[in-house]
Amino acid sequence: MDGQGFHLNLKDHMVFSKEGIYSKVIAKSATYNFTLMCLSKGTDIDTHTSTKNGCVYVLKGKGTFILFDEEILMKEGVCIFMPANAPHALRADEDLAILLSLSV
Repeated sequence: MDGQGFHLNLKDHMVFSKEGIYSKVIAKSATYNFTLMCLSKGTDIDTHTSTKNGCVYVLKGKGTFILFDEEILMKEGVCIFMPANAPHALRADEDLAILLSLSV
């Protein structure tokens, strides 16, 4: 990034394919990464971890997020913080759009 900043409407960048995941990096540097992720209804992301701290903000749709062993209902406006190395997974119960931010 050039340090100038920018703005955009994330709804204009949402793409839902018939199945699977669409992702678009919104902003990235050595210390952070913001990615728009759009998951089609029925898409699962199996349990995994990240070496970075993460925050998931639900923009559209519904799903289930599993953080450690806790199931969290994902719906518009929900924000989920994940510490580094936390096991997590998710399932899209309907078309689901999230903003994922990762930071060191």
